[in-house]
Amino acid sequence: MPKVFDVGPYTIYFWVGEGNPLEPVHVHVTEGTPSPNDTKFWITRSGGAILCHNKGDIGLKRLRDIQPIVESQHRLIVEKWVAKFGEITYFC
Repeated sequence: MPKVFDVGPYTIYFWVGEGNPLEPVHVHVTEGTPSPNDTKFWITRSGGAILCHNKGDIGLKRLRDIQPIVESQHRLIVEKWVAKFGEITYFC
């Protein structure tokens, strides 16, 4: 899975082959081996990040630490998304 960046022990990445049509721009977060059930953040048009689900079972304190970092990397995420998938839509 294409890695976008790391946050401490967590990898922020895209899961390839999630569906057709392509879902809105988002990233997955894992500590360890990537899985389709890892924690997911939607990226908003305004640069925010909304927790879609926490199936990766990351602790609430860690999520609160990770979310603003994901938001601060909004431009990088969008650039890498377009480079990988060729198109982009937003959750909101």
